[in-house]
Amino acid sequence: MGLCVTEITSWGVMFYAFPVLSPSITAHTRWPATVVTAAFSVGLVISAFSGIAAGRWLDQHGPRALMTAGSILGVVAMVCVATAPNLVVFIAGWVLAGPAMAATFYPPAFAAVTRWYGPDRVKALTALTLVAGFASTVFAPLTAVLDSWVGWRGSYLALAAVLAVVTIPIHVFVLHLPWPAPDHCPAGHAAPGQGVGAIVRSRGFVALLVAVGLGGFAIYAVVVNQIPLLIGQGLSPTVAAWALGLGGAGQVLGRLFYHPVLTRIPVVARTVTIFAAGAITTALLAILSGPAVALIAAAVVAGMARGLYTLVQATAVSDRWGSAAYGRLTSILSAPTTTATAIAPWAGAAIATAFGGYRVLFAVLAVICLAGAAAAVWTRPTAAASSAEAMVAVN
Repeated sequence: MGLCVTEITSWGVMFYAFPVLSPSITAHTRWPATVVTAAFSVGLVISAFSGIAAGRWLDQHGPRALMTAGSILGVVAMVCVATAPNLVVFIAGWVLAGPAMAATFYPPAFAAVTRWYGPDRVKALTALTLVAGFASTVFAPLTAVLDSWVGWRGSYLALAAVLAVVTIPIHVFVLHLPWPAPDHCPAGHAAPGQGVGAIVRSRGFVALLVAVGLGGFAIYAVVVNQIPLLIGQGLSPTVAAWALGLGGAGQVLGRLFYHPVLTRIPVVARTVTIFAAGAITTALLAILSGPAVALIAAAVVAGMARGLYTLVQATAVSDRWGSAAYGRLTSILSAPTTTATAIAPWAGAAIATAFGGYRVLFAVLAVICLAGAAAAVWTRPTAAASSAEAMVAVN
């Protein structure tokens, strides 16, 4: 339960607040929208590369110190963003936020749950993502209200205080379970060994990198660009923020189906199906032009696909190669996804500008997500990779 609360808060403050506040930031500072968005993207790119080192730490030491340090750094970063007198300091704040996101977002939480719960990890991961899926539901409307009361600077200061009060104590005092040694972890795998490199170079892992990179780009570009799309289709900024928030409730609905229904489907077919669902729901947002109820419903359905994608990402490694080197393999897998997520705001705005609006953008994103589904067909572990995983388990 502690990780559920900290994931809601960390994602809400350091990720979901930005798409709500970015129009206000550009309006009040006169900073170029592209540069403001690029600063956020820089933080996500740094998060992607920081995550690889975080994965190595997690495999050896566990999540407590890492996630606590990430929370503290996240508070400092958000205060820096809120008080930035110029673009240089604003960008510096997001540079600091990068390692903070790597240390507090899903990958370290997934690693902790996978190691602690072993054979029951899917149920535990589903529970974690069910609750954490409300991050946008809680924080998108809350941020919109704060912005209307105290402006974007006051909003980020208030959110930084929430991040400090909620996440730091939980990471310090709740994440105290003993960290199982790899050769005694509940999943029954031993310490990571030489096989990790062979897995990373295998066709199945490379295909998975491509699939989650394309899918992550499309799905998170939908999140960041959904508000301008909906505003362009006639919704007010407040209603558009609520639609984004209700998409978080859609994430929860989607995840409810994962364990009882989708885990019965073979892992490759399951991955392809979920990515195809992301393509269809993205196309739906591109096609619809109203009324408001239909647009909000489409946002909820897109949220369902996004929620399923999160569980695919959480279980992709353990379902194919076990959990002995879960931290390292998942951090490598997360790097292109996080990088794609970082590029998504800038690239989304650029595509929308170049090709005539956000509806065209969403049609392009649907095609990209479909390409991810095609790549997922090749994500079955090869015999060599399976042998490598066995080496991981015995070394």
